[in-house]
Amino acid sequence: SFTDPAVSMDLLRAVLQPSINEEIRGVFNKYMKFFQKAAVNVRDNVGEEVDPEQLIQETCRSCLEQAKLLFSDGKKVVPRLPHEQVVPKRARQMDEELNRRGSPVPKKRKGRPPGQSLSNDRGVSGMAAWKLKVSEPVRRDGPKWDPSRLTETTTFVLGSRANKALGMGGTRGRLYIKHPHLFKYAADPQDKHWLAEQQHMRATGGKMAYLLIEEDIRDLAASDDYRDSVDLRLEELKPFIPPAWMTEKMQKHMETLRRGGDALPPETPPE
Repeated sequence: SFTDPAVSMDLLRAVLQPSINEEIRGVFNKYMKFFQKAAVNVRDNVGEEVDPEQLIQETCRSCLEQAKLLFSDGKKVVPRLPHEQVVPKRARQMDEELNRRGSPVPKKRKGRPPGQSLSNDRGVSGMAAWKLKVSEPVRRDGPKWDPSRLTETTTFVLGSRANKALGMGGTRGRLYIKHPHLFKYAADPQDKHWLAEQQHMRATGGKMAYLLIEEDIRDLAASDDYRDSVDLRLEELKPFIPPAWMTEKMQKHMETLRRGGDALPPETPPE
């Protein structure tokens, strides 16, 4: 059933994806200081209704969309934003001036005394915490990262459902950004075939599907960050018990990540 070239390549991609994701995160960490300063400046110039963290996430997603042009076949081109169609002469001059100054963004602040420290900006403490979260290495130790906790009776939930249950349904992937310490397993094509057969997810081809431990999500829901939230919807979790062969793969995946390695190649489940 795996003679389809696309399926074969997707199996390889699934094996390499965790390593690729880590390297991509490293690239974004390198440029995060520019995004943060720009987002703070936008908020200062526009108003308090601007959410710097949301701006940064949207910018990162836009970077990934534009990076697809590197692999364009010449037919499918990612549409550019209006300001990217033609670069005005004034914009080029501004870029050159900023490069000479070594400054990532124009430092326009209303009503500020000259030389005021950035650390006194409104809301910078939250931005610093966000920077700390994305740049610090993820700790993978303790009882939650003990592969023996994954047994044949351990219940799992889909990442998309966990996002909805914790009130993040409108922002896909925010759960993983906000809580990088969570164990998550990227389902390979074989896993997704079983999930679709059991009607836990739709048969959507190459769409990414993460599996998380139900207990971890319920622990989050009971924490100070979520337990009083009006958006909490734990009935959305729809937990399930995967087959033994899938649980075994997740045990090996957890052990590999705990040791600081990359994901192991998926094994073919028994017929």
